[in-house]
Amino acid sequence: MAFGKQPALDPVAIAQAQRAREEVEVQAAFQKGVTALRDFIAPSSLEFSSTHFQLGTRYARTYYVYGYPRQLYTGWLSGMVNLDEVIDMSMYVYPVESQVVLENLRKKVTQLEAGIQIDGEKGRIRDPGKQAAIIDAEEMRDKLQVGEERFFRFGLYFTVYANSIEELEFVSHKIESMLGQQLVYSKPATSQQEQGFNSTVPQMNDQLQIRRNMSTGALSTSFPFTSADLTQDTGILYGINMHNSGLVIFDRFSLENGNSVVFAKAGAGKSFTVKLEALRSMMFGTEIIIIDPENEYQRMCEAVGGAYVRLSLSSATRINPFDLPKVVDSEEADNALRSNLITLHGLLRLMMGGAQAQMLGGANVMTPALAPSEEADLDAALIETYAKAGITNDPLTHTGLPPTIADLYDTLLHMGGNGPQLAQRLRKYTSGTFAGIFSQQSNININNPLVVFNIRDLEDELRPVAMYIVLNYIWNKTKTDQRRRILIVDEAWQLMKYEDSANFLFSLAKRARKYNLGITTITQDVEDFMGSRMGRAIVANASMQILLKQSPTAVDLLSTVFKLTSEEKKRLSQFPVGQGLFFAGQNHVHIQVVASPTETGLITTDPQQLQQMKTANEQGEFNQPQGTIDLSNRLYPGSV
Repeated sequence: MAFGKQPALDPVAIAQAQRAREEVEVQAAFQKGVTALRDFIAPSSLEFSSTHFQLGTRYARTYYVYGYPRQLYTGWLSGMVNLDEVIDMSMYVYPVESQVVLENLRKKVTQLEAGIQIDGEKGRIRDPGKQAAIIDAEEMRDKLQVGEERFFRFGLYFTVYANSIEELEFVSHKIESMLGQQLVYSKPATSQQEQGFNSTVPQMNDQLQIRRNMSTGALSTSFPFTSADLTQDTGILYGINMHNSGLVIFDRFSLENGNSVVFAKAGAGKSFTVKLEALRSMMFGTEIIIIDPENEYQRMCEAVGGAYVRLSLSSATRINPFDLPKVVDSEEADNALRSNLITLHGLLRLMMGGAQAQMLGGANVMTPALAPSEEADLDAALIETYAKAGITNDPLTHTGLPPTIADLYDTLLHMGGNGPQLAQRLRKYTSGTFAGIFSQQSNININNPLVVFNIRDLEDELRPVAMYIVLNYIWNKTKTDQRRRILIVDEAWQLMKYEDSANFLFSLAKRARKYNLGITTITQDVEDFMGSRMGRAIVANASMQILLKQSPTAVDLLSTVFKLTSEEKKRLSQFPVGQGLFFAGQNHVHIQVVASPTETGLITTDPQQLQQMKTANEQGEFNQPQGTIDLSNRLYPGSV
């Protein structure tokens, strides 16, 4: 045996190999310390038990659906999808070859028919279940044979989450009961919670493999992205349903009445929401009338070519509260004068000071501004004033020039009893500080799809009087020319402070349906509005309500009035701007109000947004709407 000399090891090669190993070890240690995406989304802990599992600090349970009724109806999952709970849901659909299904159905029908024949030979009672199964199988065979249906294997799993075991049991029972009412039966994945959790997370891994045969028609009813609550084929887009990301498209005039109320704190987006509704409603031919106390609607009005009526002591606009409606209906015509006299009684009480506080029996109570004798004298003076102008209960006399407050002042001044005293209380509206605006003949004749009455520049004392007179003018116009209209009363709490004006607004809300009118009442002073008997009545006569972010002091009150759930009550004071609860009849959803950039440019009053648009427009980056927009042939971008 020959032995060769072993070659000497190269020190340089050894050093290089050592450095390479060290670099690999350092690189591996570095990678262990790098935070990956899975580290951000992974829970702090994950602990499984036989009936539930704990994900960090939250408890969860996975269910599988194992039983279905004979027939499924479209939207049977909508109740669960719209449930205000945290749920993960997974659906697995596996197509099956039609030939394989046909062969299995043929064998099944043969077995069932043989079973029925054997039962008959042995004198057993007919089994209705077998008869129904044969009918269903034969029907399915016919549809599969001609390609009308296909066959699938369907698996449905869902995981519910809660903050405690008690809450988990409550939510689980609620969902099981909801499904059980539709004969859809579910069970918790006992001793398979880990596999169930892996089946519901979005990684397409069906580890439970609990499936049910379904045809194309039955499977289509399980489509989850439906909103059976507040979506119609007609109407306007109000926003996005936050439960299921569906569109809330609704026609308010399809309800019992077209009235709505909007409650929100300052800055929560109530005016933005109402202006967006008005803008979109105009595109479908609805006329819009707005009472604007804060000059928020001028830019939108000018952009769409609307009529902007500015009411102030210095403006040339005049509205005569003694105007009579030119109605066609014979019954309305006969009662036109009487109805206007009742309205004028309420107006004059408001102009003469409303209700006065007096000490009666040691308590501070509200008493009418006019004594019964004064009311009687005022009524006689109103009738005489109309008579001097040649206007009586005969409808044929209603086309003449109506009297004014100045004529009433003159009548009161020259009559006996309380007349001169009442005249002095009206003097400031005829020849005093407030003379002119409501004491002369009307000089406006509005024929425009959008009309805005601006009362911002009126004095505080005159503002409720102006709102009352404007509402009466609008009501007369509505009775004269009946077409679909929406009347928007912003800051309605100013009217609710006075009994007569509150009664008048309630009367409008109650009778508006007959004249195809929908009234939108907006307020941020929820406590005062709901504290009034008339305020609560107006809410009760509104079929649609929108509750945006509220102050904590108003949450309890609204929760009681609208029968909110505990979760809705908790969220009501935490909604971001533009989000809230949308009620229509008995249904309600969590909604996000959305607008296109063009609409936002027309209706926003946010100073920051206005400044951004102004800057972008100056730099040529944003085409802000200018001038007049023709809405006659225009559709809202993205409408369906």
